[in-house]
Amino acid sequence: MEEKFMREAIKLAERAKKKGEVPIGAVVVLNGKIIGKGYNLRTRLQMATAHAEMRAIDRACKKEHSWRLPEAELYVTLEPCPMCMGAILNARIRRVYFGAYEQKGRSLTDALANANLLNHKVEVVGGVLEEACSEVLTSFFTEMRAREKAEKERKKAKRAAAEAAKARRAERLPKK
Repeated sequence: MEEKFMREAIKLAERAKKKGEVPIGAVVVLNGKIIGKGYNLRTRLQMATAHAEMRAIDRACKKEHSWRLPEAELYVTLEPCPMCMGAILNARIRRVYFGAYEQKGRSLTDALANANLLNHKVEVVGGVLEEACSEVLTSFFTEMRAREKAEKERKKAKRAAAEAAKARRAERLPKK
């Protein structure tokens, strides 16, 4: 069952990737049914909070007419950031499944999930379809770096051509 819902999150991550966003997807599940979906749209919306998890939780809360989702589970392709873990804790989500580990903040998820910040604790399960989730992210950043390198080379060639044209014009000017 975990893999089924993670595959849905991966599909959402692919949608984010097609829009040029960092490919992260999330679904909120209640009683075996998806009640909220989201994918990263930070760049397109220019909103720091437009993370996949936040968007999925918002939709689930609206559908359930409650900010509390104590029986719900969240599936997300990348280990949640501290902001998203805060929303998960506040929504009282009981379990989080994530795919790829966030290398920069790996211990934060467990620390926040088990902190005595609230009366609620969340169970966290990492590494669900980890390879597939990691591949979506890796391919995105590889393609992005290749595009950036090509753009940099194009600009460099354009500057060189402009400088060469300027030098040719200078050679044609009469000398005083």
